[in-house]
Amino acid sequence: MLSPSTTNARIYSNDYIVVTSPAGEPLGAVHMDDIRHSYLHYEIEPLVYSRASAMERLQPLLKAVQDAPLDYTYKTEIVPLITECLIKAVEDRTMDVGIPKPTKPTAVKQRAEIEQYNADLSAYEREAEATRRKAVDLAMRQGWVLTEYFYNQVGQMEKESVSLKEYMGEMVYGMDVDRERHHAQQIAFLPSGSRDVLRRAPQQLTGLQLAEEKIFKGDLAGASDIANKVLADPKGDHAQAHYVLARVNLMQRQPGAAFADFQEVLDSSKDPRTLAWSHIYLGRLYDVRDDRKKAVSEYQAALTVRDAQPDTKAAAEKGIKEPFVAPKAAHPAKDEDDDDAPLDPSGKAEKDAYRPPPPR
Repeated sequence: MLSPSTTNARIYSNDYIVVTSPAGEPLGAVHMDDIRHSYLHYEIEPLVYSRASAMERLQPLLKAVQDAPLDYTYKTEIVPLITECLIKAVEDRTMDVGIPKPTKPTAVKQRAEIEQYNADLSAYEREAEATRRKAVDLAMRQGWVLTEYFYNQVGQMEKESVSLKEYMGEMVYGMDVDRERHHAQQIAFLPSGSRDVLRRAPQQLTGLQLAEEKIFKGDLAGASDIANKVLADPKGDHAQAHYVLARVNLMQRQPGAAFADFQEVLDSSKDPRTLAWSHIYLGRLYDVRDDRKKAVSEYQAALTVRDAQPDTKAAAEKGIKEPFVAPKAAHPAKDEDDDDAPLDPSGKAEKDAYRPPPPR
């Protein structure tokens, strides 16, 4: 049912399905690159999602891709961005460089023959590496800003003869986030990105999606304005609008208003992710108020919602294990009470202030 020479992919829970339609010219040809890309998603995504709790420290990298030609998902969620960058790195590392590789002589009669082979192989490796680096540079300019980092890490992994599963933790936990973000900020992005068989179709952000982006960029007034307009519309998504306002109130350090809005979300929303995170935020607010019993109850409620995303589960389980400690605001107002100063259950200040430990 697909058009000729088309590849389409879908992910349903743990099932990855790829459908391809062969071309008529040349007869029977399929896009193996698309099929391979989907297979890499199948192999790599579980490795990345298994370390979702470690991804929070990588959040500052999202700031560097706001002007990149990427879909909205990759600009606002770190796990999909990390996954795609690692896939690009593996593809570039294993690409067909289009250069014939020298063949090692089977029966060497003279020393000069093996020396010539070694010289030819060295020249091949230099030329092949230059070709692969060009592909890495293109991916970086398309917005996949960690491709070079992962490309180098995969090369090191090959030298040490370890599997990607074994090396994944070192790649993620050993990353100097501040350095990589600075590197990404120096990239001159291309006006359009790369094609991805699993990529969502580009869309113009409107309504509450635009409000979400404004929150991420720090335009709290703009996000509030959009959410209030949605609330004024009888047919608007009031639950999601309250969710936007609740997080705005958190960032503006108005816990009372945030409590009320989160409760409105719990009373009206049917979206599992929105419900789960509303419980998590309420748990953090209760922790800030030193009401540990109610906080744990909210974290447990978040787990019962069964949102499928691993970051939800990790945040809720962390809240049950230990109380949330809100970081102090970077520039507190002079007239604020000391009791209110540390309130930031959104975790935004903590993410912004993160600096990786110095290399050993």
